[in-house]
Amino acid sequence: MVDRNRLDKNKLVEAILDKLHHEIATLKTSARAAHEAATHEESKAEDSHDTRGLEASYLAGAQAVRIDEIHKLISLFKFLPTREFKTTDLIDAGALVELEFNGKRNFYFLAAQGGGITAEFNGNPMHVITAQTPLGEELIGKKLGSLIEVETPKGIKEYRVINIW
Repeated sequence: MVDRNRLDKNKLVEAILDKLHHEIATLKTSARAAHEAATHEESKAEDSHDTRGLEASYLAGAQAVRIDEIHKLISLFKFLPTREFKTTDLIDAGALVELEFNGKRNFYFLAAQGGGITAEFNGNPMHVITAQTPLGEELIGKKLGSLIEVETPKGIKEYRVINIW
């Protein structure tokens, strides 16, 4: 259980930023390795069907694009205003929401971008979602205690809003 009084959303944003910086470092290492593989003597095509060098260059290019995307997310989160929500407020972008599903509690941070990031915070995984996701779309405008139904390929999932920050 997360204590309302001990939760600092600025520290949550710092945890998300740390996660993004770590991902960039990992991608840069992988991109260097892919670039070296693409330009290495052994990657030179032996015949018209040998695409090792080409595949490695595509991989390096995709990693560079992902690094650019992460830099944009870092800028977004670095300057993200962190408004504190009261338990009587309606859920909107910037809210951290605790949901219960099948007896398990999970935490979701509703952001404009960056969905899919999960950062450890106060000993709990915090999942970043956007309003464009089915869950995020259902959360907007709801309040503490609301039941939310989300249609998934495996059927309807029902969540209860336990807390809002």
